[in-house]
Amino acid sequence: MNRSFTVLALIFALALPVLAEDTVWRQEVEAFRKERVEDLKKEDGWFTLVGLAWLDEGENRFGSDPEAKVALPEGKAPKLAGVLVRKGDAVSLRLEPGVKMTSGGKPVKAGKLIPLVSDIKGEPTVLQMGTVSFHVIQRGDMVGVRVKDTKSAALAAFHDLDTYPIQPAWRVEARFEPYDPPRTIGIPNILGQVTDSPAPGAVVFDWQGKTYRLDALGDPKEGLSLIFADQTNGKETYGAGRFLETGPVKDGKVFVDFNLAYNPPCAFTAFATCPLPPAQNRLALRVEAGEKKYAGSAH
Repeated sequence: MNRSFTVLALIFALALPVLAEDTVWRQEVEAFRKERVEDLKKEDGWFTLVGLAWLDEGENRFGSDPEAKVALPEGKAPKLAGVLVRKGDAVSLRLEPGVKMTSGGKPVKAGKLIPLVSDIKGEPTVLQMGTVSFHVIQRGDMVGVRVKDTKSAALAAFHDLDTYPIQPAWRVEARFEPYDPPRTIGIPNILGQVTDSPAPGAVVFDWQGKTYRLDALGDPKEGLSLIFADQTNGKETYGAGRFLETGPVKDGKVFVDFNLAYNPPCAFTAFATCPLPPAQNRLALRVEAGEKKYAGSAH
């Protein structure tokens, strides 16, 4: 047999597993991106979020009146639908006579003060009026109402996400440096609040001859969560940074696949309360991978 042919055949045979692995990985990235789009198109996705109001102590009017504390979409609710009564962290609803509303598929009685469960206590009480729904949320000492509309204009206008091409170079093998004992890091949000979150360690990786590190959240045995910023933010990508999930840490190593970097909810609506990257997770490089800035975003 020709020696050159034998060598080429051997090289090809050795390359087959690598090619197969690359194909599977690309399919996984493509499936992730497709699922992202489908999730955003859902009737409970972020594009349906049309309002967020922070409640005052005492009575807060809600309805389609623009002057109401909780303004519902015009034409989809009575001008005055009722009041939300806040006492500390507790919120109750009193519906105006003749107004139709459901909760859990059952009619809500008018004139009666009904206690509501906020999202901080588990599954919140969701109140429904046609295509419009709302529920109580709590962020620190702030108590508010999040309004959704399954027929929102933003949802109707959404078709797809803009992303960088899939690039193997941005699937980086990193080492995991555990913190012993685990640290607590401050995670800021767009409301100016800071939440102390446990950080089991940091992922450390090399890129073009330089070493970078990101504090991680989550469980190393199940997968890590990263909130990071980079020098594409505000230009090609969303201004406030992006999110990224990894697989489990194995033998002190973990793949950080920036092709899977995705935008926080605040990239799609002004009514979300997103966490922001901590100062130490602001990378001094351009991460040209993952989701780009959404065309409808103002940031």
